[in-house]
Amino acid sequence: MKEEYAVLSTLGPDRKGMADDIANIAIEYNCNIEDSKMAVLGGEFAVIMLLSGEESSIAKLISRADELGERFQMTFNIKKTTAPHSVTQGIPYVLESVSMDTPGIVHAITRYLRELSINIEDLETEKSAAPLSGTPMFHMRAYIVIPSSVNLSDFREKLADIEHEKNLDIHLKALKNE
Repeated sequence: MKEEYAVLSTLGPDRKGMADDIANIAIEYNCNIEDSKMAVLGGEFAVIMLLSGEESSIAKLISRADELGERFQMTFNIKKTTAPHSVTQGIPYVLESVSMDTPGIVHAITRYLRELSINIEDLETEKSAAPLSGTPMFHMRAYIVIPSSVNLSDFREKLADIEHEKNLDIHLKALKNE
């Protein structure tokens, strides 16, 4: 049997046991969770996951998205996709930024990455209170792949400009192959 893939995304009011409910759906439809992100955002529980399974299992899961939504009181979107693969050849890096929370931080960095055709493999942001002062702090972590066509010295220089313009503390670190 041919293995197929689907991306499942869902959103609904947060309650205890939701991660287990979503994991159980994979089992119920004879699918495997390949990759996932789950988070409480505001009062909503959000999930995005890559599932694999036999073609018939994936098709059945997709056809039952509305039924699952009613059953769990969540919005389900399930779409067939391709097998995971590395999109871009290059050197993997993690780019981290910490600063006081101000609008436009993510846009400034992602716009620059886009200009250089640098692929973002994963991006996470979080707002938290600074110790002692309680100042709203913004944390961003992006796993990126820098193509060999990008001059690293020029790249770091422009990041320093963004760091200065937006009052950020940006760290760029190459990831080692383990």
